[in-house]
Amino acid sequence: MPAAPIAHAEDLADFVDASPSSYHAAAEVARRLQAAGFAALDETDAWPDTAGKYLVVRDGAVIAWIVPSSATATTPVRVFGAHSDSPGFKLKPQPTTGRLGWLQAGVEVYGGPLLNSWLDRELRLAGRLVLDDGRSVLADSGPLLRLPQLAIHLDREANDGLKLDKQAHTQPVWGLGAPESADLLGELAASARVDGAPVDPARIRGFDVVTADAARGAVFGRDDALFAAGRLDDLASVHAGAVALAAASDGFDAGHIPVLAVFDHEEIGSATRSGAAGPFLEDVLERIGIALGADRSERMRALASSWCVSSDVGHSVHPNYGEKHDPNVQPLLGSGPILKINANQRYATDGAGAAAWHGWCAAAGVTSQAFVSNNSVPCGSTIGPITATRLGIRTVDVGIPILSMHSARELAGVTDLLDLSKVAEAFFRG
Repeated sequence: MPAAPIAHAEDLADFVDASPSSYHAAAEVARRLQAAGFAALDETDAWPDTAGKYLVVRDGAVIAWIVPSSATATTPVRVFGAHSDSPGFKLKPQPTTGRLGWLQAGVEVYGGPLLNSWLDRELRLAGRLVLDDGRSVLADSGPLLRLPQLAIHLDREANDGLKLDKQAHTQPVWGLGAPESADLLGELAASARVDGAPVDPARIRGFDVVTADAARGAVFGRDDALFAAGRLDDLASVHAGAVALAAASDGFDAGHIPVLAVFDHEEIGSATRSGAAGPFLEDVLERIGIALGADRSERMRALASSWCVSSDVGHSVHPNYGEKHDPNVQPLLGSGPILKINANQRYATDGAGAAAWHGWCAAAGVTSQAFVSNNSVPCGSTIGPITATRLGIRTVDVGIPILSMHSARELAGVTDLLDLSKVAEAFFRG
């Protein structure tokens, strides 16, 4: 395996490790892009009307863009979209629970995780704590929780069909003792800092906290061809886009405005203020247009010549379940990024989008694969159709093939990860 794909995968492992929640992911994208010269803006402030590299964070979402010196009121945008959240569990309002001498965490299922994949692995608690003065701080407990499976001796039928009750069987343990003598939020608050000091748990007025697999991502397999990590859906795309935008930003001066749009809440439908169905991207694009002196007609002209690449993971053909896939179109790990196609527009790709995607792949020197579902196995959807519907931007759905989608730990091909970032950079550069 060449050094470059391995280095990219190791950097992705660092990125995933730094991003146990959507809030951490948005902060890590912002940190990396600020190191590449992007200026962080606040939505409550006036924004500059000069060329430059900018970003703005809204909760667990982040949008970054480059305004070239040649930009005008009708300059189109090129948006690379992805999402920061992943399936798992979210902390309930009464987080400290327990029974029979065990301390447990009260959690609610978030999105559509493969429940059994969360068993018998160390889990982190991570997210944001909102304090009594309105400030939000990031917190990450490190390995703290575990969902212990029932022993085979007590469930002789487990290998014939394990069934987990979403309430009774998904409350992780984190210690021993009586719930009234413990404070799970207090444990989490100790990992957060305000003015250099640990957060006083009494100051917490609200929280958005999720579980995350605590194990670091790893390259492995013959010729180091495989990469496993939690939250590849969709941090693999977020990382690819952030790396690409940083690389493209050096001396950028093309006839469009490159935009990285990382949304939250895709796994639960995107209908939030920081989700793709919300107004975040539209708000940012409108403010960019205003800074360039665009009126409504000019903004519409700019959008009419714009593109969006919606990047999310798709299914690789599975060697043990080949019948679940289309018999003729079977993307495989390590054979390149995928172009996602669906006749019912669950993916936004059409003929024009396919042609454009293949052009960007050719410019990047990357081979692409097609993905289409078996007619008997309906596919999910992405932020692509949502973005196309909200803004009218021509949109194409792409991604990388993986196995174990929505597992606590997913499997990707090492070369696909770098190839996706290469195509994203070609898309940004134009």
